[in-house]
Amino acid sequence: VQLQASGGGLVQAGGSLRLSCAASGVSISIWYMNWFRQAPGKQRELVATITTDGSTNYADSVKGRFTISRDNAKNTAYLQMNSLKPEDTAVYYCKMSRNRDYWGQGTQVTVSS
Repeated sequence: VQLQASGGGLVQAGGSLRLSCAASGVSISIWYMNWFRQAPGKQRELVATITTDGSTNYADSVKGRFTISRDNAKNTAYLQMNSLKPEDTAVYYCKMSRNRDYWGQGTQVTVSS
């Protein structure tokens, strides 16, 4: 099982990015999909979760700005990030969870002021 995160980059404050998390070796349809982030010197934190039936949950800090989604046919989860702020700068990780967890490698998001 592999998760490949992509889509990070450098963006100005107020801009947008869309992260993708592509899975191989397993169908994501029966797994919860999650996005975490870790800023320098800080603990990794949960940003968003989407359940198998499409229900979503968000950290308070990103509510109204970020949207998590999934395309089971493409075996990919997404994180649409709008109105980005410098404090969103972090390495973003995807994780799939069910009876165990699989993590993808991180993708760097840098938001300049």
